[in-house]
Amino acid sequence: MIRVRALVAWLLVAPSLLGVTAFLVVPVVLAFVVSLFSWDLIGSPTFIGLGNYQALLSTGALANSLLVTAVFTLISVPVSLALGLLLATQLHRALPGSSLIRVLVVIPWVCAPLALGVVWTWILQPSTGALNTLLGVRIEWLTSPTLALPAVAFVAIWQNVGYISLFFQAGIAKIPVSIYEAAQLDGAGPVRRLWSMTVPLLRPTTFFLAVTQVVASYQVFDTVYALTGGGPEHRTEVVASLIYNEAFDAFRVGRAGAVAVILFLVLVVITLVQQRYFSRRITYDMS
Repeated sequence: MIRVRALVAWLLVAPSLLGVTAFLVVPVVLAFVVSLFSWDLIGSPTFIGLGNYQALLSTGALANSLLVTAVFTLISVPVSLALGLLLATQLHRALPGSSLIRVLVVIPWVCAPLALGVVWTWILQPSTGALNTLLGVRIEWLTSPTLALPAVAFVAIWQNVGYISLFFQAGIAKIPVSIYEAAQLDGAGPVRRLWSMTVPLLRPTTFFLAVTQVVASYQVFDTVYALTGGGPEHRTEVVASLIYNEAFDAFRVGRAGAVAVILFLVLVVITLVQQRYFSRRITYDMS
């Protein structure tokens, strides 16, 4: 009987396991294998061992892309989480028009990032852009080495806030109302209740969003490609842009695979650090 149940369980999870293996495990293994070869997509691959990794470490391109991606993540993820939480607290109050606002704030997230990048390129154009026309000044949002990365991060924040707010709103809905009522009777104000009650009880949701948003920010490409294509002086050349440039501009597929493997390892380390931080600070029982 136990074997039958185990067989049924494996059959039920088999489709998901096949998907994970085909679209996650196999690509990672292939990326590592490709990173050991010198290949230009035309000729035959030549085995060079760790030569691609040595070449990347000897140049500044990899370090620059990792730094740019880290700065982009530090700007976009915390701000997106904070704004998403504030928006969720307001939507949870079910004020008039909340349903329409929920739809409007999610639209940027469901739209294609490349299409949004094209729209924001028009908005942020220095001469005829809508934003500069509204401000009445000429600002080089996407061509300035100083402003390009913050501008890209702003677009990413605008795109993700609605998605994040829906998760936070679902988490807030599961917090017992009696907890807030007791705190209010004790004299806790709205800010105190938010910081001392809502934020700690939302740590499971925050952990999920922090991990997924950091992973997504380290893999961002479409928006950056549409807005700056790597940016002035490589100031917006994120890791994904470096992989694209190495593979399809320089035709160094092996080196692109090496960058992908390094990115994978970086994300594993970051995820483990996040899990270690949140593991002892998460409360799942709200009864």
